[in-house]
Amino acid sequence: MVFGPIPDITLSDGVTIPQIGLGVLRIDDADTAPVVESALEAGYRHIDTAAGYHNEGGVGQALVTSGYANGERRKELFLTTKLRDSEQGYDSALKAFDRQIGLLRTDYVDMYMIHWPTPFDWRSDEVWRAFVRLRDEKRVRTLGVCNFLPEHLEKLHEETGEYPTVDQIELHPTWQQREVVRFCKEHGIAVEAYSPMARGADLNAGDGVIRRIAEAHGKSNAQIILRWHIENGTIIIPKSTHRERQIENASLFDFALTTEEHAAIDALDGPTRAGHDPMTFSYS
Repeated sequence: MVFGPIPDITLSDGVTIPQIGLGVLRIDDADTAPVVESALEAGYRHIDTAAGYHNEGGVGQALVTSGYANGERRKELFLTTKLRDSEQGYDSALKAFDRQIGLLRTDYVDMYMIHWPTPFDWRSDEVWRAFVRLRDEKRVRTLGVCNFLPEHLEKLHEETGEYPTVDQIELHPTWQQREVVRFCKEHGIAVEAYSPMARGADLNAGDGVIRRIAEAHGKSNAQIILRWHIENGTIIIPKSTHRERQIENASLFDFALTTEEHAAIDALDGPTRAGHDPMTFSYS
């Protein structure tokens, strides 16, 4: 490991997840294996993929090559994947998982997630029944969702009696989703941020606010934003294809923001998301 130990977050069901992971969105399948191998070599023990990313095969290849596909080393890894929205449903979810686990070349995943709530074609209750079966069969350790708003989380709970352990949402300084975060905290749901830097757009947010804080600490703009997430208790999955940046993104525990610096980043919240609206979008 080339950076300090990454703390774990304990989920509502007792499962622990490293607070920092590697996201692999928008990496071609053929290019994914070396990226994941680099992260594992650097010390990452949390990898986040999805059927909709079309690169589970590359992740699986990296796990085999690096020795994390099975055995004792597999227990050191937290592996997440997500159900493609076009495969939502009870039987279809079970069939999809069989295909995905084959691509990932391991016996289980640590977290399986509903990728989008698809309110225009709601089937999350059927999916959840399939997910519970997979959990009971010990092929999945914990169950999460992505992009769920409070109304979706409430509907899922009303239909299944459960809240997910994690809600993975777009979250960064200029799109803080405070209502969603507040609901999750009130109901014991851990918040996980994708696009934690707004795909790079937030690196220069706030008319130099991030840059000035970075200069004060001798850190990069990215490290300041990611440290802000860490101090909020958020799980983060920054993406990088470069080893040096992977190391930088996980080197967040030798400094802390002042109360004033943290508040200055809080004040950057705005009305514009970098990604898709969960009320209208799905991954087919």
